[in-house]
Amino acid sequence: MIDRKNRLTYADSGVDIDAGNRLVDLIKPLVRATARAGANAEIGGFGGLFDLKAAGFKDPVLVAATDGVGTKVKIAIETGLHGGIGIDLVAMSVNDLVVQGAEPLFFLDAQNRCSFSIISRAASSIRRPPRPSSQA
Repeated sequence: MIDRKNRLTYADSGVDIDAGNRLVDLIKPLVRATARAGANAEIGGFGGLFDLKAAGFKDPVLVAATDGVGTKVKIAIETGLHGGIGIDLVAMSVNDLVVQGAEPLFFLDAQNRCSFSIISRAASSIRRPPRPSSQA
């Protein structure tokens, strides 16, 4: 039998569900702006959906990539320069995909405790189209 008096909660582990919901509401328009065929642009759940058939793929092979973001995020926080970090974080994973001939379809996030304004600026930079390297 579970002792309900001594149970742990999300809050006990440092998770603020209400703050997470406020963050989702804050960046939801930014996420919607990145929608593409096959993608479920709504956020707030614990996973993302992608319909390969709706995106026009026939007999696809998926390539998955993930990249550590710790150093870039730490530098952005220490310098106070958050406006371009989002696209940098996505680009790291995109590079790992395109060198294998894959098309990036979606991006799943993992974020640590940051202020809403920092996360919002980072999310805004993700939806900006990247400039060709010759213009950077």
